This record gives sequence, structure tokens and C-alpha cells, in this order.
Amino acid sequence: MSGKGKGEIMSRLSLRTRLCAGVAVVCLVQIAGVARSTSAEVSEAQLKAMQAQIEQLTRTVKRLEAAQAESNASAKAARKTADQARAEATEAKQRTENARITKAQDRWYFEHKPGKALTFLTPNGEITGYGNLDVSLDVTSKNIGSLELNGSSPPVGNFGWMPALSTNNSYLGVRGFQRLGDLPFNFVYQFEVGIDITATPGLKQSNSNLSNVVNGALFNRNTYIGFASPEWGAIKVGKTDAPYKNSTAMFNPFAGEIGDYAIIMGNSGGDNRVEFGTRIDHAIWYESPVFAGFQFNLLFAPGQNRADNSDNLASGESDCAGGNDPTSGANPLISCSDGAFSNVISADLSYTNGPLYLVAAYEFHQNVNRQSDIAGMYGVAPTLGPQNCTAMPTPMAVQLCLDDVANEDAMKVGALYKFPTKTTVGGIVERLHRYVPADLDFQNERTRYGTWFFVSQELNPVDSLHFGWAHAFRTPGNPGQHNDSTLVTPDGATFGPNQNQADMLTMAYKHKMSPDLIWYTAVAATLNGPDAHFDLGAGGRANTTDCHDANSAPGGLTANPHCYTGTTLFGVSTGIQWKF
Repeated sequence: MSGKGKGEIMSRLSLRTRLCAGVAVVCLVQIAGVARSTSAEVSEAQLKAMQAQIEQLTRTVKRLEAAQAESNASAKAARKTADQARAEATEAKQRTENARITKAQDRWYFEHKPGKALTFLTPNGEITGYGNLDVSLDVTSKNIGSLELNGSSPPVGNFGWMPALSTNNSYLGVRGFQRLGDLPFNFVYQFEVGIDITATPGLKQSNSNLSNVVNGALFNRNTYIGFASPEWGAIKVGKTDAPYKNSTAMFNPFAGEIGDYAIIMGNSGGDNRVEFGTRIDHAIWYESPVFAGFQFNLLFAPGQNRADNSDNLASGESDCAGGNDPTSGANPLISCSDGAFSNVISADLSYTNGPLYLVAAYEFHQNVNRQSDIAGMYGVAPTLGPQNCTAMPTPMAVQLCLDDVANEDAMKVGALYKFPTKTTVGGIVERLHRYVPADLDFQNERTRYGTWFFVSQELNPVDSLHFGWAHAFRTPGNPGQHNDSTLVTPDGATFGPNQNQADMLTMAYKHKMSPDLIWYTAVAATLNGPDAHFDLGAGGRANTTDCHDANSAPGGLTANPHCYTGTTLFGVSTGIQWKF
């Protein structure tokens, strides 16, 4: 009922109250007058007049009582109408809310969230599709300079120029979150799979390595579930690129190309496997929020290895830790003795202030098994039976084999700055270390320093140029390769000198054909010292240019190609990359 209606009712009630009071007063006055005149004689006319007045007043009272009853009924009806209106309003509100919920439930994967990203609204959350598709045409050579054979056999097969098509660091994935009612954090998830565009996915096999891990298998890349909050950060469980790798990703404008900085940075052995730039399986990690420009990440991965020397397959895994398979390295039999490790710790701390980015990172690998290096130095053959230290031919060899399970770590610092001229400059200093006793220094190729410097210049909104230079310093020792094992231990093991410094130079031109599509052309060269065997293309390319020839006797799929040191590798690559 409106305020005006209520006011009219109250006014009528007040008027009737005053009239009733007046009638009562008049009656009292008349009665008092009669009482005062009891001693006097009253005429018949006076009595009639008084009777008529009383009857008139009685009728007036009855009319007022009838009006009062009518007013009460009106008020009751008004209250009923108001209650009914409130009930109808509540019901209408509930119908509106139910319709909103029904509409929200109908949004599953069909209502696009405003913006560029491929993000869709879901009940109490979001889901986003993303990916990177990269294919290139390459022409590379394993050596464009002179090759010192030192009495060894020359390379078998085509050691020169070879054209190829490559799928480079391509993947598809989905990520999203779900709100959890009143809880102060969300459930988050990501599922990511690598894809091959130019090759058919299958078992990872080469002329020397056989693996039962399927390349391009479902969700073989960074995949996790966890909880996240803007206030306290995120805790995730799954597999991921380690914080050590991610911390300097922005320093690498050649990611997935032939001149990727992972050819030297984080690559302790100079092979295609980048030990300190890898994905870590069965891991749990924490990502902090940003505090006054500072942010840190911390990861731990249990080794899940029953063997004290890490030479077993990790529990739940089908390959050795670190991404290598049981037939890699110089070991002639199946064993995780070419770099498999146990527990892993990886961390980074960064600071961002406008155009300035500073970072420090550290990673630790426990009980890294490299006993296959000793097997190769002593020429242990499959006829000796299962590979272990007791199969070594001399007491010195047994001791060296036992010593060659040791901790390894890496640390680096980097600085990057973006100038107003659209010029970005960055540099990294890195130290890799393998903690072996002094008797293994002569073959320790895993302890060294490395540096990386790059410059990127944006020419205009769609064109840019990039230049990079990496340098690997000498290591204390060298287990030797096919053409440089010129030194001999007292008990007959062969190894090589440690002139294994190397440089990698790379340049790239990039053109944005659209906001998501880039055409690039890259030129890169790796200049190895006499005993170095760093490759070209490590760090995300399907096709790499390493140190090996085609094969050696007996040939075929299971042959052991020879690695040649001191080569100068060169390549030219042009490709397209679509990232969304």
C-alpha cells in the first residue's frame, strides 16, 4: 500500500474518534443538566426535546461505528494486498535467478570470453585453449671446416649439407580454473601435448638409441593440477619445465630454432640432451605472487629410484631420468648409466622493475650416474655380461666406475633491459659443476662456465632483428670421442685432451604476417674447439645437427655412430610460427 493511502485511512480514523468523543461529552452535559434540575418541574416538551437529541446522537454513534468497521476492513484488505504483492515480487526474483543460473549452465564451452585469447566461460570458471605450431625448412652441415682424424676412421655417410623439414617445439594445450565456493583459492589445471607436423609420432628411436616412450604421446609436455590464489601464489603437481629453465626463457629469442641458446647454456655434455634445461617429471612446485617486483619459484621432484646409484628406471617411468633412454651413451647394454639422476631441486628468484629484469637460478641433481663413460673408456663389450662396476677389467677401472656416480648442480645470474629505442639487451653467466673426486678430473667434462649475450632490435611494429653469442669454457677433463681419444691411463683406458671450448653464433630476422603468425629466417654456426662436440639445434627442434656420422659396423638401426670433435656446424633455417 502507498504512503498516501495509509495517510488517508489514518485521517479518517482520527476524525471518527473526535466525533465519538463529542457525542459522549454532549450526553454527559445533558445528564448533568437534568440532575441539576431534579428539584424543578420538567415540562413534557423538554423531555421530548431531550429524547430526540439522544436518538440523534445515538444514530450518529452508530454511523461512526459502521464507518470504523468499514475502515478496519479496508485496512485488513490493504495489508493482505501488500503481503500478496511482496510474495509475488519474491517469486519473480527467484524466477529471474533461476533463469540466470540456467543460462550460466548453458554456457559450457560455448560463450567466448571477451578478448583475444581462446577462452570460454564455464560455470564457476574458465577454460583456455593455446598452442604453438612451428615448421621450418633447414639446410645444415655437420662440418664445413677441416677435421682432425688423429688416426681414426673418417666419417661414414653424408657428413656435409643436408636439407630437411623440421617441426620445432610445437604443442597444443588447454588450461583453466574452477572457483571453489567461498574458499580463497581456485582449482587450476593444464594439459599439454607435443605434436609432430612433419613426421609421424612413434617410439623415440635413432641409429644408436632405442626407447619405448612414444614421441607426441597425449599430454607428454607441461601438465599439472593444483591450487592457486593471487594473494598466496600457486601449488602444482605434475610435470613441468623446471624453474631453472623458465627463469631465462625471455633471454632466448631463438627458442626452438637452430640457434637456440640451449646448444650451450645448461648443456653440460654438448649433446642434444640439455641436462639443466629440461622438463622434470613427477614434481611438485610452488609459484609465489609478486612482492614489490620480486617473485620466486621452487620445485622438488623425488627420484623414485630404488637403485642407490640411480641406474634403474624411475618408478612409474618408461625412460631414464633426464629424458635419456637406457641405451644411450657408451654403455653397450641397457642401464640408466648415461646421466640418470635421483632427487631434483630447482629454484629461481627474479626482480622486475619496468624495463629491467634481474634473475638468479639454481638446480641440483642427486647421484647422477655416468658410469657408461668408464665403460666406453675401457671398451667394455657386451660379452662381459650385465653392465656394472664389477665388470671393469682392472682394479683402477672398478674404482673409477664406483666414483662416477656424483651430484651435479648449476647456477646462473642474468640481467635484461629494454631500452626506449625498442632495443633489448641481455646476458647470462652460468656455472655447471659435477662433484667427483680428483681421480676422475681427467674425464670430467661436466664442470665448466658458460656465457650468453643477445641483442634484439625492433625495426618497426612487424619486423625485428636478433643476434646471439654463447661461449662454453674448457672443462677439467674429457672422456674422449672417436677422433680425439689420444691419451691413455696407466691401466690402458683411452681419453681425450680438454681443448673443448666452443662458441655458438646466431642471427635471425622475424616478420609478423599477423599478430599471431611469424615468418622467420635464422642462420647459426657452432665453432667447436679441437675436443668439443656441441651440436646445432638442441633445445626443442625435431631435427638436430650433432657430432655423429651415419653408422659403423655392423651398421643398421642398432649401430653406434661415431662422434667427431672439433667440427664447425653451420645451418640456415626459414619457417613459420603460429602461436595462440
